[in-house]
Amino acid sequence: MQTLWQGVYPALTTPFTASDSVDFEMFEKNMEAQIAAGAQGLVLGGTLGEASSLLNEEKYELVRFTVDKSASRVPVIMNIAEQTTRAAEAAAREAQSCGASGLMLLPPMRYKADDRETLAYFRAVAEATSLPIMIYNNPVDYKILVTLEMFDSMVDWPTIQAVKESTRDVSNVTRMLNRFGDRYKILCGVDTLALESLMLGAHGWVAGLVDAFPRETVAIYQHAKAGRFEEARKLYHWFLPLLELDIHPKLVQYIKLAEVATGLGTEYVRAPRLILEGVEREQVWKVIQDALTKRPLL
Repeated sequence: MQTLWQGVYPALTTPFTASDSVDFEMFEKNMEAQIAAGAQGLVLGGTLGEASSLLNEEKYELVRFTVDKSASRVPVIMNIAEQTTRAAEAAAREAQSCGASGLMLLPPMRYKADDRETLAYFRAVAEATSLPIMIYNNPVDYKILVTLEMFDSMVDWPTIQAVKESTRDVSNVTRMLNRFGDRYKILCGVDTLALESLMLGAHGWVAGLVDAFPRETVAIYQHAKAGRFEEARKLYHWFLPLLELDIHPKLVQYIKLAEVATGLGTEYVRAPRLILEGVEREQVWKVIQDALTKRPLL
């Protein structure tokens, strides 16, 4: 399946059961809601998917399950977040053998690689597989900035096709477009900057709150791309208090709680994360419930 790198790509959470195993039944329910709403791809094992807490065999089982259940309706993208080049190469090959349509690739984890080392890492992964790759550029959380000059170096690497733009600098969308035109597809990776990024020319949105609100997320994307900016703006104004849950260090717990409120997930997380409790849970729950009382009709 061709990965088009445009539209809404949910960064899916990984639901767990009370006994800490992957809840495939709930995962399928959420996946079907995303596809029904018009999502154009699915991202597995990212930050929201609790990548650092999943065993390798769980990641690959999720890929196989999603490929099977989605039945070629949408591309399935597996995230690679590894500490070593060797492990990243192996993950890329295994993702391809499991039927993934593409990869989302973070720079090396833990070690703060310099530009030369990061590019060598990207090249090694790109040469280990024929799958198309989206670079995840998130220096805020992962401490390595993929610069414009580094993207210059990758221009002739055909499988490096897109970027998940999470620098928090919305003007970087324009910088990328000015420098590279359509060479790289740009997908916004920060929920609170999504409409701004789309209006500046981003091709898609790797979204977080879509996990609980798929129809609203897709509607914003569709309005923006159709030039219905006033409709997009009104919906985005309603959505913003929820979207801000995506930029908190506990975004996994917060978004999973939102999934509970809309019937698309469970609260269970994998340690060292813990389920929300007390005042913190009450505050997040209030944000979600306040939004639900004003939820627009689509």
